[in-house]
Amino acid sequence: MVAKKPTKKPSVPSPFLTSSWFDIDKSINNLKKEMEKAFSSFPTTMMPRISQTSCDIIDEGKQFRVKMDVPGIKKNEIKLNVTENSLEISGEHKEESEEKKKNFLTKERSQVSYYRTLPLSENIVASKVKAKLSDGVLDITLPKSKPTKTQKKKSVSIQ
Repeated sequence: MVAKKPTKKPSVPSPFLTSSWFDIDKSINNLKKEMEKAFSSFPTTMMPRISQTSCDIIDEGKQFRVKMDVPGIKKNEIKLNVTENSLEISGEHKEESEEKKKNFLTKERSQVSYYRTLPLSENIVASKVKAKLSDGVLDITLPKSKPTKTQKKKSVSIQ
């Protein structure tokens, strides 16, 4: 008696299993490029921009000092709200230009907004807070309710 060898059925692997990671990565990159190309043809809209501005908070011992870049904002467009341990800064500037020509092709508007809430590590005297805007930099002085000594720095050697 001759034993029959079991015949193997040819298995059809799924396309995912036959592809290498390189091929998958390449396909995703191609898809991304095609989507970017498709979306670039849409007209751009002027959405309000909320900018994250650079901001410095300095502990001067008797007071905190905050310096924040707010380019394009006028002082009457800035709102400051102070609690005993936080500072909220917001500002918004809108601008619209229009040419008085018939059949104009563009009419532009721009808007820039800033918003930051800064928690403070110590309580401040809200009634004595002062702010000044100069050359697009907002400088705010926040006197502390209990002044602290500025800590002296000590050099530490690295081994």
